[in-house]
Amino acid sequence: MRRVAGLFALAAVPTAVLAVFFLLPVSGMLERGLWPEGSFDPGAVLDVLGHERTRRVLWFTVWTSTASTVVAVLMGLPAAYALHRLALPLRGAVRAALLVPFVLPTVVVGIAIRELVAESGPLGFLDLDGTPVAIMMGLVFFNVAVVIRTVGTAWESLDRRPAEAAAALGASPLQVLTSVTLPALRPAIVSAAAVVFLFCATGFGVVLLLGGTRYASVETEIYLLTTGAISGTVEYQAAAALSLVQLAAVVVLLAVAARLRAVPDPTVRRALAAPVRPRRQDVPAVAATAVVLVAIALPIVTLVVGSLRYDGAWTLAHYRALQGSGADAGGGGMGGGLLRVPVSEALVNSLRIAVDATWMSLLLGLLVAIVVTRKARSRTEATVRSAFDGLFMLPLGVSAVTLGFGFLITLDDPPLDLRSSPLLVPVAQALVALPLVVRVLVPVLQGIDDRQRQAAASLGAGPLRTVLTVDVPVLWRPLLAATGFAFAVSLGEFGATSFIVRAEVPTLPVVIYRLIGSPGQLNYGTAMAASVVLAATTTLVILLVERLRVPGVGVI
Repeated sequence: MRRVAGLFALAAVPTAVLAVFFLLPVSGMLERGLWPEGSFDPGAVLDVLGHERTRRVLWFTVWTSTASTVVAVLMGLPAAYALHRLALPLRGAVRAALLVPFVLPTVVVGIAIRELVAESGPLGFLDLDGTPVAIMMGLVFFNVAVVIRTVGTAWESLDRRPAEAAAALGASPLQVLTSVTLPALRPAIVSAAAVVFLFCATGFGVVLLLGGTRYASVETEIYLLTTGAISGTVEYQAAAALSLVQLAAVVVLLAVAARLRAVPDPTVRRALAAPVRPRRQDVPAVAATAVVLVAIALPIVTLVVGSLRYDGAWTLAHYRALQGSGADAGGGGMGGGLLRVPVSEALVNSLRIAVDATWMSLLLGLLVAIVVTRKARSRTEATVRSAFDGLFMLPLGVSAVTLGFGFLITLDDPPLDLRSSPLLVPVAQALVALPLVVRVLVPVLQGIDDRQRQAAASLGAGPLRTVLTVDVPVLWRPLLAATGFAFAVSLGEFGATSFIVRAEVPTLPVVIYRLIGSPGQLNYGTAMAASVVLAATTTLVILLVERLRVPGVGVI
């Protein structure tokens, strides 16, 4: 019973946080959707789903996510092979560079693609601005790293001998690929595709910036309904109904992705193989990787160049304007009062909030990881641990936008009137980053042999000494990596923050979106300069994380 009591003690803090900041907002959203007038009325959800615009939004979300997933997989497979099986120059640097888009703030991705396809941009001649193609470009840019990392990790551990045997029997390289390699990689490919589809379907910032009110996904439609951007009035019930639909869809997708990720192939032997020198038959894969690298670099370079151009000349005016508060609709100066605080102050806000969100997500994530990986020594302990495991996995089934909407409608009445609390935004961002932290730490804790702890205890080491001598040496590098990922995700979080951030304490992603939506070249240029600063900060953090990466452990 002492171990069960200890399990409850470890789980007390994360359980309390989830009860207040997850279960309560989600239950409030359910109440708005299924009990709109105080009585159970599921027909209200069906009425919302019957609207013509709702059907268009659902169909748009499905087909753009599907098409973006297919393109991301086709682009990512050659790069996964080249970067994980071939000994290429600067291979590690290229792998790190291709990971950066995945952790860039969605508003930065949106404005970078927008600048790329604008009339004055490098791809302006294609007339893609404001089209679904531009949205899909942003989604592919954001998610191709998932395919490269997920499939590449599986590819580099494949046993080479079946492919070599097929080649020795006369099979062509294409036949070896289709009959031996791809079947062995099928679980990893399908798993990566499922995760990419999920990220595309919940790509809030990208779709909002590139689609506006004309092309909306389920997530952006929830935001537009709660801000009154569609009809001029706030429509909480319709937003709640869409949130319920998205919640159900995300849970199903996560269950499918988890199932596919867990499917082992007993016929495939796994052994990390050393990369080999490229051969003539590898030229197409290397060329395709170069194309992917250019496709990733072009929007970022275009964003940087755009931030340095004003009235057709090179200038740092946009970066100097970061000290101002934006230009109003009628003026050209930066003191017109578009924003309540200077852009530079918003960056400081983002950094401070990200620090708070990081330590919160680390504390919660470490406690959750310890609880779900603790070895059970009795049936009662195993049952309790399984129950906590299921509880802590619930946030995986809720997107950031749905979480922010839940905060908006439930945490504004006593005794939990937290809308004015400075901790509300950090808590929301911590919950968004929590699954990443848990995913980094759980495999590491599962890999520690419990017999080492028992041996240390038998030699007289107390619980604290056992942790310091057994767990800490293994855990410190992944813990630092989880810190970096949590900080980067929190720094650029836009979905939940856009619902609950206070106007006098805005974060930089919210300010960037506000500037983009305001008229004036200086406002738009300032948004680009702020995006460059935010992207550079995030990139620096991720490159440091890559140096701490433990083989086989990561968020993607």
